[in-house]
Amino acid sequence: MLSGWREVMARRPWRLSAKLLIISSVVTVIGFSAICVNVMLDMRRGEEALARQTLENLATTIESDVTRNIEIYDLSLKAVAGNMLLPEIATVSKPIRHLILFDHATTARNFGAIQVFDAEGRLTIDASTLDPLPENRSEEDYFRIHRDNPGAGLYISRPMLFRGAYAIVLSRRISDTDGGFLGVVAGSIRFSYFHELFERLNLNPDDTITVLKRDRTIMMRRPFDLDVIGTNLNDRRTWSADNLRAGASYAGQGPVDPTPRLYVRSTDSGPLFVVAGKPLKAVFELWQKEAYRIGAVVLALILFMLASTLVLAREIGRRAEAERKLEEMATTDALTGLRNRRKFDQVIDVEWRRAMRQKTPVALLMIDADHFKAYNDTFGHQAGDQVLVGIAICISDSVSRAGDCAARYGGEEFAVLLPGTSVTDALEVAEAIRVKVQGWSDDQTASTVSCGIASFVPTTGMDWPILVAAADKALYAAKAGGRNQSVVASLPKLSLVA
Repeated sequence: MLSGWREVMARRPWRLSAKLLIISSVVTVIGFSAICVNVMLDMRRGEEALARQTLENLATTIESDVTRNIEIYDLSLKAVAGNMLLPEIATVSKPIRHLILFDHATTARNFGAIQVFDAEGRLTIDASTLDPLPENRSEEDYFRIHRDNPGAGLYISRPMLFRGAYAIVLSRRISDTDGGFLGVVAGSIRFSYFHELFERLNLNPDDTITVLKRDRTIMMRRPFDLDVIGTNLNDRRTWSADNLRAGASYAGQGPVDPTPRLYVRSTDSGPLFVVAGKPLKAVFELWQKEAYRIGAVVLALILFMLASTLVLAREIGRRAEAERKLEEMATTDALTGLRNRRKFDQVIDVEWRRAMRQKTPVALLMIDADHFKAYNDTFGHQAGDQVLVGIAICISDSVSRAGDCAARYGGEEFAVLLPGTSVTDALEVAEAIRVKVQGWSDDQTASTVSCGIASFVPTTGMDWPILVAAADKALYAAKAGGRNQSVVASLPKLSLVA
């Protein structure tokens, strides 16, 4: 067992080094890959955060512009609604009435002329002309809402065709001093205003800008699509309003088209709010290119490291195998395959110290071939070598424990170290070896062995040569007593017992 353990320990440093090299390389690859993945994910989050900030600024800017223009236009509507209550309005001429009503009214290319409708919905005053053509808007939503709801305030209609152009209608109720309904003052903001606003922005073709009412009706959208304008997102079963709350963002498929986008909603500070969207492909386009580049470099480094590790591990394995073979050659008898004298001395020294610490016995068999010199002279060296090989085989067959050490001690002499073995058990092993050797040899070339046995517990001040000397003395006694027998040495007096 001890010799096998020493073989393992002799090989282990290199084997452990190869395994450690592979494990450390794998851990390094995993760690390096984790760092690279984390860096790339941080870059991705950074790209997303930058795009979100850009879209938020865009949505806020558009909302601010739209809200400001609506507020300016609403001031004109309020002024007209207030001036309609002046007593002299009914008595002055039409030109004077226009000056009174529309002197402070906002005029712009994309703003429609303000109109005044009476309680029946009939057009009575038009800022664009002194003699308006007959019109009746009593069936329009904005008229009915003001007629039925005194507290409606500023009402923004759904997108509609108004006076020959697509627009959204802004309206206010005209009430008398008692709150009675006198009519509606209305104006419009044409779609051309939004088109010009969006054209001033540096947008990609697939970027979207959507202007919505608070009830989630789409008032305007870029890219422009009349099939989408005027629809209410609350009617989309596949879309939930919780996906995109005020001032928040959402990444994924939107309610209008299947293109995955990053959507950012403005903070809803005005009557309308804006949602800006950018395709996720465009958001992460630069990041993907950088990720592919970094990934290719990292993959190349990983493959190089793994290949280098495998080459080094193979070389370490070869070196370990070469050292194992050298170790085996240095500690093994070339003829018999047993341990040599050098290895035996190392093992007995270790086992002697262990037995001294653990207070356990150590047994030693000294075995010598009988009449070997005469046999060698008669039959030749090759035949003598065959005898030694046969004896070694018999010894190996009889010594089965892993911790035992069988060695060629020198010439025709063999030694068997049996750690933790009592003298009785050691005698049984010696007899088994002797009987096997006697049964192995044929009648014409009969070979026998003599065995000397010593076993005792080492104590302080004793050294293992004492055990060897005792077994040797018992071997000499066996030879002197007629050979082909086993003799036990009694210690410490070393009296001999056959």
